[in-house]
Amino acid sequence: MHNIGYRSYDGPRLGRAYARRSLFSQSLRGSFGLGRSAKSKVLPMLLCGVMCLVALILVAVAIATPGMTKLPVEYTAFAIYLQAVIGLFIAAQAPQSVSRDLRFKSIPLYFSRPIERGDYVVAKFAAMASALFILTATPLVILYAGSLLAKFDLGAQTREFGQGLVSVALLSVLFAGLGLVMAALTPRRGFGVAAVIAVLTISYGAVSTLQAIAWETGSSGAVPWLGLFSPITLIDGVQTAFLGATSSFPGGEGPGAGAGVAYLIVVLALVAGSYAVLMRRYRKVGL
Repeated sequence: MHNIGYRSYDGPRLGRAYARRSLFSQSLRGSFGLGRSAKSKVLPMLLCGVMCLVALILVAVAIATPGMTKLPVEYTAFAIYLQAVIGLFIAAQAPQSVSRDLRFKSIPLYFSRPIERGDYVVAKFAAMASALFILTATPLVILYAGSLLAKFDLGAQTREFGQGLVSVALLSVLFAGLGLVMAALTPRRGFGVAAVIAVLTISYGAVSTLQAIAWETGSSGAVPWLGLFSPITLIDGVQTAFLGATSSFPGGEGPGAGAGVAYLIVVLALVAGSYAVLMRRYRKVGL
């Protein structure tokens, strides 16, 4: 063999775990525009600012209004009310996380290193879920701090704060899986954004309309079951059934414990199914 003068590398081999952590860190930072251009930081930071600003306004109202004994909005309801902001975040950042790798055909470069397809999927999934959790949990921390400043009941606020964290954690994992699946189906970022919005926003509008029609026509028993067909109403149903939340369904009639089991099964099935679809997608992509 002809020696063309390359020097051998005798340093430490950091392996798959380090590569997986690096991909997770890079993807998480990229979700907020960190390490990217100033233009890339505008939208995610603006959406984070909106979430925190709303929480600060609610805290100010609670502190300034005499006689209030709790926050104007429940911890478990905050993400439901601001679902449009969360939907815009995942619609913008999921395609940025995976579609660009597909478009610029950089996937084979990832897999030429010790990293495997499962490592890539896990790192991207975990990074997007973590970014969503940061987006949704930070306002809850502000609300909790405000409730302590307002000297509301510590035990009740701590319990409700914990319930809110569980709710947004489940929402983050579900939305991350669905968003990444939609974005990974196409290298075109615009198509990915449209697909994510369709799944998260249009489905909610359709389900809410059908629930309102069912309630007005006297078919209130169908209202909880219709909630199985939209991601945000799935989260609403789970937290109503198991976390003591107040349902946002028409008439406030959320699922009971029996229907709540069905909601939880569907959520877990969607999360597992999203992971399976991503693994299948990256089995041959780019090769």
